[in-house]
Order: sequence, then C-alpha cells, then structure tokens
Amino acid sequence: MSIYRTHTCGELRKEQVGQHVRLSGWIHSVRDHGGVIFIDLRDHYGITQIVVDPECAFYQTLERWRVETVVRFDGEVVARAEGTVNPKLATGEIEIRATDMEILGEAEVIPFQIAKDDQAPEAMRLKYRFLDLRREKLHHNIMLRSRVIAEMRRYMTEQGFNEFQTPILTASSPEGARDYLVPSRLHPGKFYALPQAPQQFKQLLMVAGFDRYFQIAPCFRDEDARADRSPGEFYQMDVEMSFVGQDEIFAVIEGLIADIFSKFSGKEFSRPPFPRIPYREAMRRFGSDKPDLRNPLEMIDVSECFRGCDFKAFAGTVAAGGVVRAIRAPQVAGRPRKFFDDMIRFAQENGAKGMAYIIWTEEGEKSPIVKFLNPEILAALKAAGRIENGDALFFLADAEKLVQKIGGAVIPELGRQLELIDPNVFRFCWIVDFPMFEEDEETGATIFSHNPFSMPQGGMEALLNRNPLDILAYQYDIVCNGIELSSGAIRNHRPEVMYKAFEIAGYDRSVVDEKFGGMINAFKLGAPPHGGIAPGVDRMVMLLADEPNIREVIAFPFNQQAQDLMMNAPAEVSIKQLRELHLEIKLPKKPAAATQQ
Repeated sequence: MSIYRTHTCGELRKEQVGQHVRLSGWIHSVRDHGGVIFIDLRDHYGITQIVVDPECAFYQTLERWRVETVVRFDGEVVARAEGTVNPKLATGEIEIRATDMEILGEAEVIPFQIAKDDQAPEAMRLKYRFLDLRREKLHHNIMLRSRVIAEMRRYMTEQGFNEFQTPILTASSPEGARDYLVPSRLHPGKFYALPQAPQQFKQLLMVAGFDRYFQIAPCFRDEDARADRSPGEFYQMDVEMSFVGQDEIFAVIEGLIADIFSKFSGKEFSRPPFPRIPYREAMRRFGSDKPDLRNPLEMIDVSECFRGCDFKAFAGTVAAGGVVRAIRAPQVAGRPRKFFDDMIRFAQENGAKGMAYIIWTEEGEKSPIVKFLNPEILAALKAAGRIENGDALFFLADAEKLVQKIGGAVIPELGRQLELIDPNVFRFCWIVDFPMFEEDEETGATIFSHNPFSMPQGGMEALLNRNPLDILAYQYDIVCNGIELSSGAIRNHRPEVMYKAFEIAGYDRSVVDEKFGGMINAFKLGAPPHGGIAPGVDRMVMLLADEPNIREVIAFPFNQQAQDLMMNAPAEVSIKQLRELHLEIKLPKKPAAATQQ
C-alpha cells in the first residue's frame, strides 16, 4: 500500500466496493449524526465521504480536529445505503468505513470558510491566497487556465509554430506603459527593464529566419489595475509569422479561438471568419473600438435632419461642425419617466451636457423637443432609426469625438438596462484599419496613433504624398463581447519607411537608431515581411470562466494597488543590498500637517 494513498478522493466508484483503500486529503467538512462522524475528505481530484464509527480507536481524537487539517484514512469501500446517495459527487454512491487514520498536517483556525462562500473581503482572500485557491470555483478556474494553455500549445505546434523563450532582462523602450526597471550591480547607474512584451525579440526571430514563432509570454507593465487588466504582470500568447499578410494571421487566430472556445466554453460563439469592422466605422457606430456585438444598439448619424431646424441647440451644433447621433431604444414607451431621467443622468456623468429623446406611440410623438420639430423632420428621424411604435430615440449632440466617447458609454449601459445582451453567447470581431497617425489634442502635433512599428497602408508612397491623418496602418485588434483580447500588426520591416514614419511623428533618424538600433540594424541586413499578434491568456480565460474580474483566473495576483499581500511585495530592502547596487532611496516629502487654528 502507498505511504499516503492508493486512490484519489475523486476516483472511487461502486466497482471498488469491498476493497481496502488509503486516501489522503483535507477535511472539507465534519457532521455528527448521533455519534457516527461523517467527514468529507477533499483533494485536488474530488471529495469522498469518510465514516468514523464511535468504536474506532482514534474516535476520541476527533474533538481536536479542525476543518482543513490534512489527514490520511485507511478503510473499506462500502456502498451507500439507499436514499443516502449523493448525485452531486462523482463518488456519491460509495463511502469509506475508516479503520485507521493519521494526521499529516494540522490546521489552526482558518480566517474564512473553504467549504462555503462566506464573502470574505478581497484583501483577506489575497493575503491567504493559498487557502482561497482551495475553494472549488477558484480551483476550477486555475485548472481551466492550465488546460487552455496546454491546448494553445498543442494547436500552435500542429500549425507549424515553434515555441521560443525571449529575454526577461532587457533594455527599456517606449511601448505605451511604464517599465519595471531592474538596477545592474555590474554596471552602476544602468538598468535593465522587464519586457512590456517580447515585441522586438519576436521580430528579430523572423529576421533570423525562424518563420513561425509563438510563446506563452510573461509581460510586465507598471500600470493601474482594471477589471480586465492585472497590474504588474500578465501572460499573452505571443505570435509572429513571416511572409504573411493580415489574412493569414487572421486565419490562424480564428482557428485557435474556434478550437479553444469549442472545447472550453459550452456556449454559442462566432464561427470563423469573424466580421471585420474598420476602426473609424466602429467609432462612428459604437463609440468604441471594443464593441460588444451581442448588443444590437448603435449610433446613427442624424445631423442633416437638424441642420437649419428650429431646435437651436442641435441646429447650432451642426452649424458649428459638430454632429447629432441617435441611439434607438426598442419598446421603451411603457417605461416610467425615471428610466429616461436615469439615462440622461448617466450620459451627463460621462461628459454630456444633456441627452434629448423622442418616444413614438400610437397617439404620436412624445418629447420636450417635439414642439421644435416639423412633421418632415420627425418622419426623417423615424425612417433613419427604423422606428416602430413603442420605440424611442436618444440624441447626443456635440463635437464628434465627444459624442463618440459618450455614446461608447451609453450604448452598453442602455443594452444592460433593456436586457438586450445575451450572456450565453460569445461574439468576436476584428477591428481593422487603425489610423497610423493622429493629432495631439494639446499641441496639435502629428503623433503615432497606436503602434509605431506597424506598416502604413500604401507604404512609402502614402507617407510622402498623403495627409498623415488619412494614412491607415495594417493594424488590427480582436474583440469579444466588448473586451479586447489582442492587438497585432503587419510590421514595418523596411528601414527607409520606418525612418520616414518616425520623421512624420517628430523623431529624427538618430532617435530611431538610438532607441531601436538592434531592430533597425537587423532590418538593414535582410528582413522578411512579417506580422503578428498576442492574444491575452488571462482575458481569454476570464471570458471562458464567466468571471467579471481578471484576478479570479490568476493564481497569485496583485491587488489593485499592485501589491502582493501574501508575500508582502513590494517591500523595503537592506542597506547592504542598496550599496551593492550603488543606489540610495530618496522618498517624496510628506505634506506638512495643517496648522490648527
């Protein structure tokens, strides 16, 4: 017999009745039924019921046992009596009549319950994360994550990709977020950076001729937490391919997603090919480059309906170069006034001066603004919105960028209020044709809009002859249910095109050579056309697990302040360590205490 177990706690069935077995695990729960003790014993694989009779030699020691103590039991497998079978357990048809036991790891009083959800504060859950991970749901999430990553590796290998590891200690580079810096002991005053992504290394692998690369890559960014973004570190499936355009990359990722979601989601999901929506169209229709296609609501441009009309607020906006956008709300005529007031308040909280509306009913149109609109305008609005009796239109009027921003908040909120979003569906889409450049709102200068290493559509000819704000990039995002899973691009592999793109954004050749010398020099020695993408592992598992917060699918996450409460990180270090690194701490001054009057 094994020193600790012959079977796991999820393994035994009626076929093993009569066998003498040994199990080890955690005491999940204890019940006293008239002197006979029933113990649910739990391990990684499941739960088995142990029965301890008062006549057992170790029975008296049960008084000092606590839940979560680790125990070994020997005993005989018996069938449960009729009426006591537990269909919720895989082992629910049997139980173990204990004959011997040994305490392997005694537990003190635990800070929160494992067997039931007692809504422990998140700070406590993170401090005792090893306990939290014993809970069934979180344990399942982490195992789901493991299986998803294993399937990613299997799929990508079958598609001819090779997995390589890229450096963790590298040079700092401007990639959109703050770097985590690591001081060098051997080179005083100099620092390594933890990679925000393996971007340059994976491109250099293409220049080196490896053709198809992937990696389950850790990435480090010193940025604030969000529900779908973990501060500090996260993992992505980094992908790069040579001699490809967008279509080949899309085909690989769509195939991967179809494989993963068919095996792990249990829900309906978009089948390839996924719809492709140009960035500017997405912003115009949804006010967001991360649209939730489960939501049928979108903005329609009704600016011309109000040009020169008697409703001066909208007519003046249009005359000044602004826009009026409408959002159809189906069958809301019977809702109380509070619904409309709440939606207006929500729009104002997101930057709107106000939000008008018109309701169409059998009796006619209802709205404070109807008196300013003639029948022709009302008919045009009804036609533009495809309005039926009972529907309403909400209106946003202002500068186009602000209307897009507000609409991008109102559309999902209105969809939730009207229960239009199906929680049992995954809807994927590609957002394509991102602008290469944009205008800095503060300075008016032309700057990169997104990824500076993307290939501009039209190449050098476009950079030389077109308005920079009209140039599009071969850049794309994949979005699911309003969550961005990944960004990617066809790379700018031509040195002269890269120099020109950076020149337009205000950088001369010396800056490119200094900041990206390794890559630009490699491109001068024969670089293939290449492109890639990097789906976020954490976000994908968050969707599959139906969790609203990304921390619920990461084994040991930071809290929202980028702290590890369990390991007490970040922490102070010794003077000796600082001296070895030639560093000294200079803390910010504390604000002076207010003088009491």
